[in-house]
Amino acid sequence: MAYLDFTSALYLGLRHPHQRLSPWDALTLGKPAALEEPAANGAVAQQLARLQGGQRGLLAPSTLHLFFDLCGMLARDRVAIYHDAGIYPIARWGIERAAALGAPVRSFPHHDGDALRRALLTGNKRLRPIVISDGACPGCGSVAPVPEYLALVRERGGLLVLDDTQALGILGHSPQVDEPYGRGGGGTLRWSGTGGPDLLVIASLAKGFGVPVAVLTGSLEMVAWFEARSETRVHCSPPSAALVRAAQDALRINAGKGDFLRRRLANLVRRFRTLLAQNGFSVSGELFPVQTLRGVPGADCMALHEGLLRLGVKAVLHRPRAGTGALLSFLVSALHSPRELETAVSVLAEVSGNGAGLEGF
Repeated sequence: MAYLDFTSALYLGLRHPHQRLSPWDALTLGKPAALEEPAANGAVAQQLARLQGGQRGLLAPSTLHLFFDLCGMLARDRVAIYHDAGIYPIARWGIERAAALGAPVRSFPHHDGDALRRALLTGNKRLRPIVISDGACPGCGSVAPVPEYLALVRERGGLLVLDDTQALGILGHSPQVDEPYGRGGGGTLRWSGTGGPDLLVIASLAKGFGVPVAVLTGSLEMVAWFEARSETRVHCSPPSAALVRAAQDALRINAGKGDFLRRRLANLVRRFRTLLAQNGFSVSGELFPVQTLRGVPGADCMALHEGLLRLGVKAVLHRPRAGTGALLSFLVSALHSPRELETAVSVLAEVSGNGAGLEGF
């Protein structure tokens, strides 16, 4: 059976077939990044830093490498970590390492600047505050109040760390009605018009840009500090040549037609939400490509997931970040067609008994 697939986070539809990539002489140098890495790695990192609004970038195999390193480094200084309660698990794993090393850790409600302010006011004033948050949340579809977070951090000489994996390649500068994601795909800092030396951004290219490689960007001083103290750069290889070539391909495509793909994606998400509403379904996610059914009990989500599969539609059945039960999400990409969206909603209406389907489309 050929399935309609709504499970891929390749939001812009970038796939990087090997025939299109520049050749390489060796997949790896067989050396840790701290000893030597190919010049292309640094060039790609700098391109990404400029795109995101940072002064310098460093590539890494994954965001797990970067959060493991960064949180371990920070825990050895006199810091207290304040993190968004809805942060992605990989960032949370890094924070758990900091806690194991003795750093005090405190969470605050998701994207709630007032709650962060109260937490900082009651926190230990002798410790430098480190605030860790996502940039864009695929669950609720909202963007973190980065300017507010940054103002609070600056008042206390702290540091703001963003996991911008979901936003990179999707959000950019100058959002408007016909370009709701903005332009350029540089992520949350470009979207919010913020920047500065007290910011570090960690992001994977595996979503919007379709490359399983990560980048750390920030000021010259902060990135140099990270590079000098990184443990994974001593004990791990840098990203392979194949991944770096794919990242080059992603940046080339983004420069040439990224804004077109983002407009197409936004129009498809809008269409999908309209079709769902017409058939009696409510979803969270706003205009972000991850659309999650709202108000459906977990057992019903599991039944819907099974029914969709039987009729050839793949969706994502997953657990909520907090609480129990199950959620059902559809991941829309620029590769989907309007007809595929119509078919998916028609099948969903059929298996749920919720609406009359999409006859007439």
